[in-house]
Amino acid sequence: MLLPAGRKLVDERLAAGDLVAVVTATNSFITRPIAALYGVRHLVATEPEVIAGRFTGRPNGEPCFQAGKLACLETWLAGLNRRLSDFAESWFYSDSHNDLPLLLAVTHPVAIDPDPVLAAEALSRGWPITSWR
Repeated sequence: MLLPAGRKLVDERLAAGDLVAVVTATNSFITRPIAALYGVRHLVATEPEVIAGRFTGRPNGEPCFQAGKLACLETWLAGLNRRLSDFAESWFYSDSHNDLPLLLAVTHPVAIDPDPVLAAEALSRGWPITSWR
């Protein structure tokens, strides 16, 4: 669940007209309703493989995880005729070291209640570290 600090941030970004997307390793069927609840229209998530109306347990395409998260974001942006480098500023908020490839690619990486590996990386790079707890 997105805590109040996160909700406020999402609302501010949407009100400013920014391109806002939830980018997550979690399967889309789980995260789509959550993104919608917060008014976020765009979701980049791991898509589960479905055969004959049943989940196979395998991903459909590249999982949106670690380096795949950046690749999935770039693929999604390409569908909008954009690239991450097109944006003068880009923000990504994460709690996991698994997101380092995407955090390294944006202009404003932010660690939110980070795991120990991400906390150490954020400290060494001077990234903001905050808590939404």
